[in-house]
Amino acid sequence: MTGNAQLSGTHALVTGGGTGIGAAIARTLAAAGATVTIVGRRAGLLDSVAADHAQITGIAGDITDPDGVAAIVAAARERSGPVSILVNNAGAAESAAFERIDLGHWRRMMAINLDAVFMMTQALIPDLRAAAAGRVVTVASTAGVKGYAFTAAYTAAKHGAVGLTRALAVELAKTRITVNAVCPGFTDTPIAERSIANIVAKTGRDAETARANLAAFNPQGRLIDPQEIADAVLWLCLPGSGSVTGQTINIAGGEVN
Repeated sequence: MTGNAQLSGTHALVTGGGTGIGAAIARTLAAAGATVTIVGRRAGLLDSVAADHAQITGIAGDITDPDGVAAIVAAARERSGPVSILVNNAGAAESAAFERIDLGHWRRMMAINLDAVFMMTQALIPDLRAAAAGRVVTVASTAGVKGYAFTAAYTAAKHGAVGLTRALAVELAKTRITVNAVCPGFTDTPIAERSIANIVAKTGRDAETARANLAAFNPQGRLIDPQEIADAVLWLCLPGSGSVTGQTINIAGGEVN
């Protein structure tokens, strides 16, 4: 984790900041000098992360609901001023054979993995336009640039998030806003633990074998550390990254070229 103040004077909002990748990003941006607002549905988890650093505060709310987004943005501005960095990190993954996906499953995956990215980004565009260096970083997935079996809805949503990133980067290229995505492979987070439990339940394999199955997608043979993703997000948010926009950076040990 960095210990400088390159982001001093900035206000970063990180969705899904109570656990895993989002928590690592929040701590890393705060260590770099940013004031950080973390957002999630579970206040207790947000409070736990906020206790790690005086510059991190939490706001509980629902980013899949338009009224929830409006309330979160208003509260973040009131507490810490305009937002200059938006990290769309919140996400969820459900797996099922395509024939068994119902509309509820489809809409849940779209709501958190794509709709929320759209609503949060649109709500904060005025702040980002006014910032000296506005930054939007979306934590997508390798599922945003390739396909995986039994994750059709999740993969479609993540492809949408990557497509939105690329379109916005071009549309906003003449502003001071950059728009990028990072695409992690299987990462050592609670989502991975749920995937492991799902594999165990459906296949009868033990947890160690299921974990190894996920790690095998990475040519380096391991799960990604959340801090590796946080460090990439930090780099994209730094003042010197102003020419980096419209990119999808794969953090996957060589899984995706």
